[in-house]
Parts: sequence; structure tokens; C-alpha cells
Amino acid sequence: MNTTQLKQQLIDEVEARKDELLELCSSLIQIPSENPPGDSTEISQFITDYLTKFDIAVDWHESADKMYNLISTIGNQNQGKNLIFCGHTDVVPAGDRSKWDFDPFCGEIKDGWMLGRGASDMKAGLSGLIFATTLLKRMNIELPGQLSLVIVPDEETGGEFGVPWLLEKGLVKGDGCLIAEPSSPRNPTIGQKGSYWFELEVYGQPGHGSLSPLAGHNAISDMVKALLEIQKVWDIQIELPEEVKPLIEVTHRYMREVETERLQYIDVFERITCNIGTIEGGTKANVIPESCKVQVDCRLPFGITQQEVTSFLTEKLDALGIQYELRRFGFRSEANSTDANDPVCKAITDNITFVTGDEAYGVMQWASSDARHFREYNIPVLQYGPAYLPTIHGYNERVKTEQIITCAKVYVAAIIDFLYSN
Repeated sequence: MNTTQLKQQLIDEVEARKDELLELCSSLIQIPSENPPGDSTEISQFITDYLTKFDIAVDWHESADKMYNLISTIGNQNQGKNLIFCGHTDVVPAGDRSKWDFDPFCGEIKDGWMLGRGASDMKAGLSGLIFATTLLKRMNIELPGQLSLVIVPDEETGGEFGVPWLLEKGLVKGDGCLIAEPSSPRNPTIGQKGSYWFELEVYGQPGHGSLSPLAGHNAISDMVKALLEIQKVWDIQIELPEEVKPLIEVTHRYMREVETERLQYIDVFERITCNIGTIEGGTKANVIPESCKVQVDCRLPFGITQQEVTSFLTEKLDALGIQYELRRFGFRSEANSTDANDPVCKAITDNITFVTGDEAYGVMQWASSDARHFREYNIPVLQYGPAYLPTIHGYNERVKTEQIITCAKVYVAAIIDFLYSN
């Protein structure tokens, strides 16, 4: 049997067992794994029990209290390449449940949609990775390399205790990685913008509010001036490096032809975005505030570094003559990408076309994910998973069941192409 026949056999098997795949996805959604608080005990035990039914061993690695990283490996561990399948079990909190049209942890299927928190981000994709792994085992497919299933508990709050923790300890290594994060059905993400989060605290001098502005020094007033300067990062003219221009151009094409409703955001890939996420200051209306604090999320395109952004911000803030402190926290990375012709990218895009018959190509994303950590360790990586993008992190999260099935078919076929190729 050649590889094309083997891929088709596996794809047919996914189709035959699709109800089982959807049942697995429903079960994962029904287990609340909100982060925070980040307790992954219940869902980790469920996944372990599921995998061990098919004689797949699971190693547990506790990176923080009740946060468990799971690693399973099948195939030939002594020769050939190693493909990593990676997914996270945590989901963002469901929020105000009165604003949902259904129980956020119902895991129900209605009118062709899988419903619930995590359906798109990313329990549908995770179920596909798990299902594909067990299918190879059940069908006794002898792989000429190994497949490592890596399931992490901490992506939604920055990922400190998930992928980077495993990579730092040398527990995960590979020649290529697929993360089943939400993506467009025909367009995996092979690059992402950098992240620059910071907290700015401005200091003043307290006094009686009835004497302002003659007395004291108002920290909130100074913060208003500071925020006007901070938001000027959007106006920085950035020259894209030549090597990334093809990726940006194909991403522009994607937005013009595929994500047409998001065409208004097309400039985001060449600009620094700036979101003033939180603000805190003062004690009461009649007291001149002595401090004000904001937290800011900036995303960086190719062509500018974190240090250059720091220099820009400090120059602008120093010129105001205010007393302040700028502190970094949370996400921090440069813009990063994987070559579209890398074997792991080709394995996914080629098999999207093989399964669906449609053209597929990798694009840039404006957000961040665990992919950046793999690239820091020189592991080529991309993201491809089922999703209904408008509902991610929002109310009424859902995903088309047909997309869950399609992605699982792509996963099993991509394993064969990647591990059997030289």
C-alpha cells in the first residue's frame, strides 16, 4: 500500500467513526476547565483514561498546582522524524451565563453546530488530535517515526506553565509541530505578530480636591497626557523585511478573498496595535490622586523589536516631564513565522487540499499563541484547527461539526506525509 492509499484508508476510517469523534469533543466541553483558576485535574484524567483504553501510555508533568501537562508517544522512537501534535485543555471563563443562549458547558450538537465554551478554542481541535492518535494505534499503523501528543494546561493566561515549561525542561523535542488552535478552514496560520504587554504607573502628589489644580499634583491628569503619547505607536512607519513580504502579501490576499468581513483590519499586519486594557487610579472624588496605573497590550509587526518600542515609549514619556514607571509583564515576543515550504506546513496545506479539493495556503495572524515558543527552540510550527472565529472568547461559542471532522481527516493524512517523507 502506498502513502496515498494509506492516507485515504485513514480518512475513510475517520468518516466511519465520526460520531465517536464528536462524542469525544462533547465530553471535553462538558468538563469545565476555565483558566483562571486553571485546575486541569478532571480533564487530564478523562484524557488519560481515554488514551489508555487504546494502550497509549500517558506521562503526567505537574508544572504548577493542579496544572498537568500530558505527553504520549506512539510509533518508532528509535529512528525517523518526530511530529508533535499540541493542544491546550484550558478555556477562558464562561463569564455571565445569563448572556449565553445555552449552557456554556453543555457540549450539545444542534443544527450541525457543536456548542459550548472551548468548542472553537480549542477542544474541537484537541479532540481531533487525540482521535487521530488513537486511530493510528487502533489500526496498527507502523509509523517510520514517532508522533508525540502534547497536551498542556496553561495557554489562555500566557502559557507559562505549559509549552515553555516543557521545552525548557527538554521534555518535548521534534522536527515539526502542529497546534490545533482555531484557524480558517483552508488557511492555517504560519506566522504571528509579536507581543509587548506593559504596565505604566504615573505618580502625583495628593491634596484636597477643592484646591485642584492649584494644590497637589494630579496623577490621573498626567496619565491622560501619557496615554495620548502611548497610542502614537500606531503611527510609527515600519519597513517590512524583504523575507516576510510574501507572507504579508498572501495574508492580504486572504483578507480580500476569504475573510472579507475583516478587510477593515488589513493594516493591522504592518502596524503596532495598542489596547489600553485596564486603568486604576485615585481613591475618591475629593482627593487629588497620587497614582494612576494602566495595563496595555501592544502587538508588533515584523520590522520592529521590543527594545525599539521601549525606546519610543520612554522618549515620549520623558518629554512630558511626568514621574512614571514602566514595567513589562505577560506576553512578550518578536513577530515570528515558519517557512510556508517547511515539511510540516506542506503536510497540512497539501492535505487540506487532498481532503477538501480546495486551495490551501498559510497566512499571518494578528494574535499570539504557543507557536512562538516552539519557534524559539527552532521547531517549525503552524496552527490549524476547527473554529467559528467570531465566537472565540465570546458568548455562544460554537463550531461546525463538519469542520471538526474535516480537520481530523487532515491530521491523520498529515501524519503520514510528514513521517514518511525524507
